[in-house]
Amino acid sequence: MCAGSAGGSSTQRYPLAPVRLIEPFGPGGGPDVVGRALAQRLSERWGQPVGVVNHPGAGATAAPALVAKAPADGYTLLVSTSGHAYSAAAASGLPFDPLRDFVAVSPLTSQGYVLVAGKPVAVRTLAELIAKQKANRDGLTFGSTGVGTGTHLGTEKLNHAAGIQAVHVPPSPVDAISNVIARVVEGEVDYAMSPISIAAPYLSDGELVALGVSSACRSPLLPNVPTISEAGIAGYEFPIWYGIWAPACTPPGIVNKLAKDITAAIAAPDLYHWLTEHGAEPVSMSQQEFTRFVLDESRRAAQILYDAGIEQT
Repeated sequence: MCAGSAGGSSTQRYPLAPVRLIEPFGPGGGPDVVGRALAQRLSERWGQPVGVVNHPGAGATAAPALVAKAPADGYTLLVSTSGHAYSAAAASGLPFDPLRDFVAVSPLTSQGYVLVAGKPVAVRTLAELIAKQKANRDGLTFGSTGVGTGTHLGTEKLNHAAGIQAVHVPPSPVDAISNVIARVVEGEVDYAMSPISIAAPYLSDGELVALGVSSACRSPLLPNVPTISEAGIAGYEFPIWYGIWAPACTPPGIVNKLAKDITAAIAAPDLYHWLTEHGAEPVSMSQQEFTRFVLDESRRAAQILYDAGIEQT
């Protein structure tokens, strides 16, 4: 229950002080890059400093834990990925509730993962990977950044749709996606989902093979790589998306202003074109639509975990 709310006057004049966007993955990651581009536009719009604060740790839960405990006044926000919604289905024992302790404010962008295989697997297409898995008595292995993360759920959904059972090799507690992809390159695991920006240098050098992208359409960053649906898993779609959340009990007036101003900033031609040139699709939803979307994504994660026979951790 929310004990109270900010007065109407302060809500109407928001923001009156600097605003922080807390992100959980560290410098150079997608939420950091998109968050900083957004922060610049919001700062220009509001006449107040808006900055991104990198707060990695605890398996990307340190940042949401910080925001969940912050004052519900609109000055401390979370910029994160779809993994925040998935964690509600995948993890128990968190120091916060990913749904009840936050209000979903606005989506930002959506972009595909790329499914990659290492050279030792000796496959060039998704069909070859599936055939090899079905013919391999010991089974192939896939990596991810952890149970219930997007890289894990996207691969489990693919495996289920393809009718294969591969062995999930979970990361160590400190493994970032770059570490996971390096393990694919070295042959320690056979395949994985990766943000395109992380896999791109290895694809250029020929150390990884791109088997498909997880979005509904091909990525402008990898125009010659088919979607996973085109590659043989009809209807498959599992993009990674970014969004903004505020602490629960943030006054509705502030939430609505945030949602409208973020939507306007993302839709501005300069930022819109910059995002699309970097392989991201700007997403527009009302605050109410985004709230429903986050709940649906959490339910989708729960279904994928159920289909894979994975219990909540």
